[in-house]
Amino acid sequence: MNGADAAAERVRNAPIGVFDSGIGGLSVLQALRAELPAERFVYLADTGHAPYGERGDAFVARRTHTLARYLVQQHGAKALVVACNTATAAAMDSLRQRYPLLPLVGVEPALKPAASATQSGRIAVMATRGTVSSARFGRLIAALPPQVRCRIQACDGLASAIEAQAACAPQDAAADAAKTLELCRRYVDTLGPWGNKAGETDTLVLGCTHYVFAQDALQQLLGPKVQILSTGEPVARQTRRLLANAGRLQSLPPSPSTQTFAF
Repeated sequence: MNGADAAAERVRNAPIGVFDSGIGGLSVLQALRAELPAERFVYLADTGHAPYGERGDAFVARRTHTLARYLVQQHGAKALVVACNTATAAAMDSLRQRYPLLPLVGVEPALKPAASATQSGRIAVMATRGTVSSARFGRLIAALPPQVRCRIQACDGLASAIEAQAACAPQDAAADAAKTLELCRRYVDTLGPWGNKAGETDTLVLGCTHYVFAQDALQQLLGPKVQILSTGEPVARQTRRLLANAGRLQSLPPSPSTQTFAF
């Protein structure tokens, strides 16, 4: 094997870097591991600054670049998955400028799939304030077919509650779960009415990776006639496509592993 081939082999066997402000990106990581079972992953949770959704774009962009730089320089990541809607909205364009040769995958609310899936012509999005106020999100909304109506809800406090619930001591679990449920109920009630009849919303888009961890509670509140869409599986498929196009898919026999770090 010559030097160029050896270098290419090292890149193929390098890990994929995945990061989020906290636990939300673990829902994306789960989909990635299912789609790419032979790959190695490094997951980075910026828990000291979580969640990002109610912080300013400049702050989120700085943190995003800090995490990306760490994964590239310290772990030799062959691709980066920004498993956070807010970070994608605030920093994906500048990340592409900083790393033009690196496969980069962001997370965006699944508005296009929702527009295709709805039967009533009405969809809704639950997301962080940082996401719904971003220009990137505005472009997604503008691209919706004119016959699809979309209601948008900035869910202040929900990502924080889900993060706290995941980290709580057993004796505090009931109280933290109740807080998460109450916030879900509040935002669901604001976005209604729900159902598959004319004038009702039949599709909910989860525009924050944290919200996947409240999906069961949301489904109970919405009922069986409402479908909930998230982005983990589409992100995993896009990651595979970009790695294949770049010649960076794992070439050795499977030796999957995941390293997790918290900042």
